[in-house]
Amino acid sequence: MPLHPLIASLLLAATPLLHAAAPIPQSTRPVTALAPDLQVGDVVFIRIPARPFRDVADATGSWTNHVGIVTDVSGTEPQVSESRFPWSGNTTLSRFAARSDGGRLAVARLSPPPTVAEQARIRAAAARREGILYDTGFNLHSNGQFCSRFVREVLAEATGRAVGDVETFATLLARQPDAHLGFWRAWYFGRIPWQRETVTPASVLHSAELALVFDGVAAP
Repeated sequence: MPLHPLIASLLLAATPLLHAAAPIPQSTRPVTALAPDLQVGDVVFIRIPARPFRDVADATGSWTNHVGIVTDVSGTEPQVSESRFPWSGNTTLSRFAARSDGGRLAVARLSPPPTVAEQARIRAAAARREGILYDTGFNLHSNGQFCSRFVREVLAEATGRAVGDVETFATLLARQPDAHLGFWRAWYFGRIPWQRETVTPASVLHSAELALVFDGVAAP
């Protein structure tokens, strides 16, 4: 029996497919070389090539459409906590990067960086959000989770600092008149929830609370 298009699209997010994406900065570092520089609390951005994630990027005018947060650097490589389909959990940095279109990856850090105590709270806040179902409606106030909400809530709880902008779909899509509204109407079964509040990976990336420490290609 074929998969429902919604499920099929989300499952593709875990596959390292290669498609054309936004222009990539020239900086290239192997994941093994990047890993030692990461800290707990670092926010990691990638571009997943499957729908609906491509349309998330188009709707926000950004290359990135997925984000996670580093929660452990004590092992052989950093662990990234994330909200993903079907539920939130952890993965290694190399596996997280391998899902990105063309290896595109950016890392941003709170400025000033989290204290040791805040890093401990980041780990605890992320752990409390493990196993929560992915919210395909991208609703900031639902019982589920999605990637940018996950990162925003973890950092807010642990440090008191808010990353990303809370905005309605009406505000978000009005800024991108070329966004594929037909897809979003289909995604929401014919009716876009214009007044629903959400937060996007793009707005997290451009948060004044964060400073870029890497933006380029994370090579295997």
